[in-house]
Amino acid sequence: MKLLRLSAIGFALMLGIFAAPSHVGAQCTASGSPDSCGLPGSASMTAGRVVRLQVNAGSTALTAPTPADFDAGLNATSGPTLTVSANAAWTLHMRAFTALWSATNTSPGAPARTNKPAADLKWSTAPNGSFAALTTTDVNLLTGSATASSATTLYFQTLYNWTLDTPGNYSLSIVLTLTAP
Repeated sequence: MKLLRLSAIGFALMLGIFAAPSHVGAQCTASGSPDSCGLPGSASMTAGRVVRLQVNAGSTALTAPTPADFDAGLNATSGPTLTVSANAAWTLHMRAFTALWSATNTSPGAPARTNKPAADLKWSTAPNGSFAALTTTDVNLLTGSATASSATTLYFQTLYNWTLDTPGNYSLSIVLTLTAP
């Protein structure tokens, strides 16, 4: 009985092999010498827009103000280096995440300033260039064409006022958005 079952299974497999339709995409025959033939073929792909933003530091510690900085109304800090790679034209936007800095008290009796505006942080792409106040609206920080690596350093100026900027720990989140329109 076992032999009959195996033969039936073997017959079914052989029938399936010979009866199965074959799918031939191309054929090639050769006669004579040399014994070869070639078929043309092709490959295709679609490359979409690809952009990458690398930031060398996730945060920047701004320079602590000195009495001279308060007298001058500001001090300067070198910020992170931003590197863009893109296979098409691109634009890098920047904005403050909130309209106000977050503030934590550090001195009893002298509460940290909770209404320090984002505009008290100014930015530039040149250390001695003109600086613009940070806002909560996206501004064009940089634009460029297809590139393997375009690096730019951000520079910051922090504004200080003797009567408003009380002791405390202050921070402000910045949003960078890279697009390839």
